[in-house]
Amino acid sequence: MTGWWRSRGTAGKVELYTRWSFHSFVVLEIASFGLGALASATGQGPERSSWTVALALFLLVCVQSVLVGSLSSRALDWLTERRDRPVRLAVATAAFTGAACLTTLALVRTGQTDAAVAPPPVLGMAGFACGSLALCVKRVRHMTYGPLAAAAFTGAAVLALGLPAGDALGYVVGVLATGLFLCVTCRFSAWLLQTVHELDRSREYQARLAVAEERLRFGRDLHDVMGRNLAVIALKSELAVQLARRERPEAVEQMIEVQRIARESQREVRDVVRGYREADLAVELEGARGVLSAAGMDCRVEFEARRALPPEVQSALGWVVREATTNVLRHGDARSCLIRLTAGEGPDGPLTLLVENDGAPAVAPAGPAGSGLAGLRERLAVVDGSLRAGPVEGGRFRLVAEVPGPRTRQTEVGA
Repeated sequence: MTGWWRSRGTAGKVELYTRWSFHSFVVLEIASFGLGALASATGQGPERSSWTVALALFLLVCVQSVLVGSLSSRALDWLTERRDRPVRLAVATAAFTGAACLTTLALVRTGQTDAAVAPPPVLGMAGFACGSLALCVKRVRHMTYGPLAAAAFTGAAVLALGLPAGDALGYVVGVLATGLFLCVTCRFSAWLLQTVHELDRSREYQARLAVAEERLRFGRDLHDVMGRNLAVIALKSELAVQLARRERPEAVEQMIEVQRIARESQREVRDVVRGYREADLAVELEGARGVLSAAGMDCRVEFEARRALPPEVQSALGWVVREATTNVLRHGDARSCLIRLTAGEGPDGPLTLLVENDGAPAVAPAGPAGSGLAGLRERLAVVDGSLRAGPVEGGRFRLVAEVPGPRTRQTEVGA
């Protein structure tokens, strides 16, 4: 049960809580008003007609509450942009609620039930219907139209049925107060759910933007390197063609120059790619702190290497930090994250990089496994390193990368 809950992100948890809150309104309405109407039959004597009327009121409340629950669920789907707005269901719910309230008041007018029985189901059905209809409006200020219309309809129905004016006023005030309260409550829950989903999407867009910026930087660097050299190659090749047609010996010199520029371009491209693929550890650690802090997490970075690290080790560990940070942003719901780099005793002690957070899912998501961790293992294998990742006690997710010292690696290579 704990893993089932922790495997959800913040947006999923809030949505689950919100949905079941609205589902509980169905049970609450039936238990409070439906069973109350059914229990009222015991106070009217053992006549069969009183039990029939009470059962009819109970069924009206049950059907109306199920409609309200269905409308709330469909409206939440619309608010989270999963389906269209449930206009037809909203109209059906409003029409049935009005008919159910009118039927309840008519039973009072004809004397088939006591006057004290009608207010609870009428106020309950009207109030919960107003709350669910408030989820279906686009503008927040429009949500007050439902309670106003329901209060006016109920007051007019009471007067039209010939009931006392004092009862009509009481129904108007009760329906208006109940409807406004449930409208505000339901709409606030919907706003909270929308806000959490928007924050979740913003976090995903932030990760995508970081990838897009890195690709743009690489494309810009590659263009700066290749653009000028290719233009020179094209110009000298055209000149060599013209000289060759005139049987001038300078054509050979121009082609030799073209060959030299092409080899120089190859070397510069390799340098660009190497710079792109090699990650600086200090830069990646500081970048991880900034990105995770900007995402609202408490990120603590502890750097205890105490010695200069070879470029290939820095590159491998830098990629581990980069990939782990991306996973925390995309797949987790962390509130805190610890990144710690420690070195063993002496100049040849092993290096250990630990990345631990409290928000990664305890259960791996369904679907094909990602290639991120496999790629990190390949990069660490170049420096004889290893990688371990998985959930640990306390509901945390831990990633540990270990790289042996220089002499240990040389010994393994020599062996």
